[in-house]
Amino acid sequence: MSDFNPVRLIATKRDGEALAPSDLKDLVEAYTNGSVPDYQMSAFLMAAYINGLSDGEAAALTEAMLHSGTHIDLSDVPGIKVGKHSTGGVGDKVSPILVPVVASCGVPVAKLSGRGLGHTGGTLDKLESIPGFRTSLSVEEYRRQIEELGLVLAGQTGDVAPADKKIYALRDVTATVDSIPLIAASIMSKKLAEGNDALVLDVKCGRGAFMKTEPEARSLAETMTAIGARHDVPATAVLTNMDVPLGRTVGNWPEMVEVIECLRGEHTDTRLMMIVRALAGEMIALGGKAESASAGREQAQQALNSGAALERFRQFVEAQGGDPRLIDDPSARPDSDSIAVVRAPEGAKGYVDDLDALAIGHAAVGLGAGRRTKEEEVDPVAGLSDLKKPGDPIAPGEALAHLHTQSPEAVERAQEAVRDAYTFADTPPDRAAPVHARYSAEGWTQLG
Repeated sequence: MSDFNPVRLIATKRDGEALAPSDLKDLVEAYTNGSVPDYQMSAFLMAAYINGLSDGEAAALTEAMLHSGTHIDLSDVPGIKVGKHSTGGVGDKVSPILVPVVASCGVPVAKLSGRGLGHTGGTLDKLESIPGFRTSLSVEEYRRQIEELGLVLAGQTGDVAPADKKIYALRDVTATVDSIPLIAASIMSKKLAEGNDALVLDVKCGRGAFMKTEPEARSLAETMTAIGARHDVPATAVLTNMDVPLGRTVGNWPEMVEVIECLRGEHTDTRLMMIVRALAGEMIALGGKAESASAGREQAQQALNSGAALERFRQFVEAQGGDPRLIDDPSARPDSDSIAVVRAPEGAKGYVDDLDALAIGHAAVGLGAGRRTKEEEVDPVAGLSDLKKPGDPIAPGEALAHLHTQSPEAVERAQEAVRDAYTFADTPPDRAAPVHARYSAEGWTQLG
């Protein structure tokens, strides 16, 4: 390491030239041990964001981050372990619903999740809005819970892909989030470290996603599945729509309330639950508990109908220190009531025509549901609830959304931003299917 010069690497990538795998390994190692400071890694990330990384560089970066820490071994846990990852979106509360559904169908799921990134929420922030819930588990606690309960959902420990944990937080505050190779390397370094035998990827596409267009989303799906194949981890990617917020809540505790409602069997026919069932079907089939994704979807619905998924969620919350009483009465969460309402303007007659997911994501961050600096704490109750969605009938003065925050000074700006995110029309709009396509070793299949 004595000859290592981060300035040379930054300049090489700034000038659009390729880096050797050993260069990326040295850079990641130096940043992890603290000899490369944030400002130099920020410069590298921006250079990589602007000039891109080749497939070889992306694979080398993934390798470097994966081997910066512990690779969890779950080989002694019975069954085919299937992981899941979402590339992020506004109102994306799929994981807390999906993981207990799949686990209750007999497929073990071990998942390392992240915090809010840019305008999208983080699963860890949402789960931690349950008082007492612990996302910081040791590797031994993580392994024991997957053995005993068949599911675990935690944050990265200091031992698992520590380089990615540091780089992930830095990307959030340096405007280097929506880069295909950086996203792929970040995701796959965690996914390969968490100990699963197979993987399902929920690749979001649209205004509220990091991948705004379907070609970008397809490229990311192909990049990640190729990295999985290099490590003998079969992966299936599913492209899902993220033009409009997913579900009727955005934020932390507001989304957890909707999670509980969905696990109770409510909102069965919503776009959110269509995506949950699509992903569950893939995971249950990959886990060997269904002959096809279609049969897996049926099993998932049965787990919801019988209450098995809700009971597994209750056990999961209790195992990680959360208060299970809130599952029975979510309104008991302190300070969780809405403090303001956004109302439809004059002239808003007919139907909601559109709702800009990106604008709603930024409004949620402004209320305290996300971070604008790496050190900023999130407000566990912040967010929006009871969102009117495209196709809903509307009249002037009717509520478009309820706002939740512990920062009343943020309300006025959020009200204006939310109101501006809506458009209205005399007739209900046509909407894209919630699930677009799937990608696996056999190639692409169009679904919607």
